[in-house]
Amino acid sequence: MALRNALMAALLEGEASGYDLAKVFDASVANFWMATPQQLYRELDRMAAEGLVRARLVHQERRPDKRLFSLTDAGLQALHAFTAGPPRPGTIRDELLVQVQAVDAGDQAAVRAALEERATAAEAKVARYEKLRARLLDGRFEDDYLAEAERVGPYLTLMRGLSFERENVRWCRQALKVLDLRVAAPH
Repeated sequence: MALRNALMAALLEGEASGYDLAKVFDASVANFWMATPQQLYRELDRMAAEGLVRARLVHQERRPDKRLFSLTDAGLQALHAFTAGPPRPGTIRDELLVQVQAVDAGDQAAVRAALEERATAAEAKVARYEKLRARLLDGRFEDDYLAEAERVGPYLTLMRGLSFERENVRWCRQALKVLDLRVAAPH
């Protein structure tokens, strides 16, 4: 998936600056797409040159001027075309999994520390995503929210992110237990 598709999907929420988009990516899109602010700005410039987004300059008194981006009709058409095509299969490329694969010949203490760190980071993401979910639901039951919401895509991707991070926590804890048993068991 190209970064531009993720940006166009984020711009469905409305006009936003590059800074705003970076915050959106960090808060909600990061569970399925990572990008640095520099990558976002470069891609937004390319997209503006191709007519997929329009940039509007806003003068600010005590800050530098900022550009606000919005989708054009061509951008909406491109996003529609993207959703009409089959997605490429996802792949996992995770150094921690390679380290776990090699733990029997490697530094078990370092691998354990990496597993603990991954579990802690995943728990923090779960907490952040749960707060975002509570904000979206705003006291409503999920079914009511989904029936009333203007857009359900952000909620569905948030739920996938929650599921993914919960599974990360579960797997890390399970892997740590197995490693503990290996240390305790006589060989």
